Amino acid sequence: MSLQLAALGVAVPQHFIEQQDAAGVAQTLCVSAKGQQQVIERLFQRSGVRTRHSVVLEASTNGKPAEQAFFRAASSGDDEGPTTAERMRCYEESATALGLSAATAALANARAAADEVTHLVTVSCTGFQSPGVDVALVRDLGLHPGVARTHVGFMGCHAALNALRVAKAFADADPAACVLICAVELCSLHFQYGWKMEQIISNSLFADGAAAVVARGRTDSRTGPGKRWVLRSSASAILPDTEDEMGWRIRDHGFEMSLSARVPELIRNNLRPWLQRWLAGAGLTLGDVASWAIHPGGPRILDACGEACGLDERQLQPSFDVLAEYGNMSSPTILFILDRLQQQSSPGPCVALAFGPGLTIEAALFD
Repeated sequence: MSLQLAALGVAVPQHFIEQQDAAGVAQTLCVSAKGQQQVIERLFQRSGVRTRHSVVLEASTNGKPAEQAFFRAASSGDDEGPTTAERMRCYEESATALGLSAATAALANARAAADEVTHLVTVSCTGFQSPGVDVALVRDLGLHPGVARTHVGFMGCHAALNALRVAKAFADADPAACVLICAVELCSLHFQYGWKMEQIISNSLFADGAAAVVARGRTDSRTGPGKRWVLRSSASAILPDTEDEMGWRIRDHGFEMSLSARVPELIRNNLRPWLQRWLAGAGLTLGDVASWAIHPGGPRILDACGEACGLDERQLQPSFDVLAEYGNMSSPTILFILDRLQQQSSPGPCVALAFGPGLTIEAALFD
């Protein structure tokens, strides 16, 4: 069986910050010693990011620095910024509207009515609330109150691929199913104060965004002409002895990302043989893959994927472009890339790749 991605919808907060401006914010909040300003400036320049959107911004970069009041200058060396409770209040205030915007766009693009949705799958790793975004979407979209709801929580950057696997299982069980997936992440709420290199790198990359998919177990001609990705299969692998290489943990002042400098090397050394074995099961080789949607965890991770799989600049460009324009939005990011490829009528087969705590590799095959 297969799952057709009838349509996608994406959304970002209203205001954005240019990367040079974001480096200035980080210098204000994280620097405590001489010479650290230059380190931050270099790291932000090398991030591959030009602009990022955030729910905490009150005005965009526009000839003058972007404005925000959520993250205030530290009052002492022990000040680590807003508490987790304060960050979660902001999540509760902002996540639903962003997810609703993406879901509304996906339904409109699919020409699907709200009462057609039989299953709702929500995705997030940057906030918790209950009733959550899923209940709010049922209310605000006008979904049937009996819609089957599933939440994919705290799985990190690859979670949208997990959600697609869940949707395919629903469609395999019931070809008449219409599944709405909505991934919403407010990564900027977890900006970390202080001078920890892993946190500085995370501060330079992460951003806010939402993406939604209307998926069906059977072809729907109402979406009109053009390429529609069909999910054929998916795969997952946890690399042994890598639990300490990437982590996402709840602390008193937000969620803290840990990211080892070894992650690109681990991808470079392990991705190709695993990917070759999986593709062989579908009767394909790496050379048969015409399009690639690779989650841009950062430029070094994209470069490692390119080296492992023998990809050229053109094949990696969609991922680099999304990273530059939006930053790393965690789970919605891979859907932004798939949406871009679909709009460009990119050829199949297409392989989507994303990485997360574990160290985990998630993959999906589309055509």
